[in-house]
Amino acid sequence: MADEVDLRSDTVTKPTEAMKAAMFSAPLGDDVFGDDPTVIALQDKIAAMLGFEAALFVPTGTQSNLCAIMSHCQRGDEYIVGQNAHCYRWEGGGAAVLGSVQPQPINNQPDGTLALEEIEAAIKPDDAHFARTRLLALENTWGGKVLPFDYIEKATALAKSKGLSTHLDGARLFNAAVAQAELLHSDPRTEARRIAQCFDSVSVCFSKGLGAPAGSALCGSRELI
Repeated sequence: MADEVDLRSDTVTKPTEAMKAAMFSAPLGDDVFGDDPTVIALQDKIAAMLGFEAALFVPTGTQSNLCAIMSHCQRGDEYIVGQNAHCYRWEGGGAAVLGSVQPQPINNQPDGTLALEEIEAAIKPDDAHFARTRLLALENTWGGKVLPFDYIEKATALAKSKGLSTHLDGARLFNAAVAQAELLHSDPRTEARRIAQCFDSVSVCFSKGLGAPAGSALCGSRELI
């Protein structure tokens, strides 16, 4: 059984003995009072790695995306998102149920992108009859595909020009970074940071292929976090 490979999902990886030993010996503290040194070190490391001021460790990617949407948007606001995006289709409608934030889904193109003209057309006018469009949420990777970097730059620039914040569901950001680095003859950490810096916030999962039993981080400005 030692040679069996489970391809159901990249979430079924298990911690190595060295990882379990590190968990067992990790220094602990009370996170409510902000004095858990291990959590603080993890948050500081992922924030610095992706070029953000701060990060928040949470149990799941769903919670990380929800925290981002509810931080960028208020009741009666809306976010533009892909029809098949995880934070719209697969996260229990949390933004609407818990945050009173309306999703405005757009059909994903075959490569996972959202057509720029459709993003622009979905932004609501300043009129009391409409929800206020506040956020563009993208996902990278999407269905195993890497969003083209030039598209990310154009989409986030469009959002910024229209006064929208931007969030990346980067559950598998480092998969995208590895592929992009290979394409550009760069290194994955550099590319992960380049991708992340196009956005106001980024959610990253630690349980996707890394062996961590749980956990994600939301990265952003200190004010957002």
